Amino acid sequence: MQATSFTYDPETRTGSVLLDDGTPVDFDAAAFDAGGLRLLRAGQRVRIETEGTGASLRITLVTLQTL
Repeated sequence: MQATSFTYDPETRTGSVLLDDGTPVDFDAAAFDAGGLRLLRAGQRVRIETEGTGASLRITLVTLQTL
């Protein structure tokens, strides 16, 4: 799934993305670390992997979207 980086805190390695429908979804440090990133800037397109649906949707991986 693709999304757009919305917020990122480099100290805690947590943040949020916006899904293509505008829904914000938070990610934790484990999801950020799983993607192997060192930094994330607002507006970057990212690829995410998720578990669950609706209110229980959880991001398990965040990495940069490459073409």
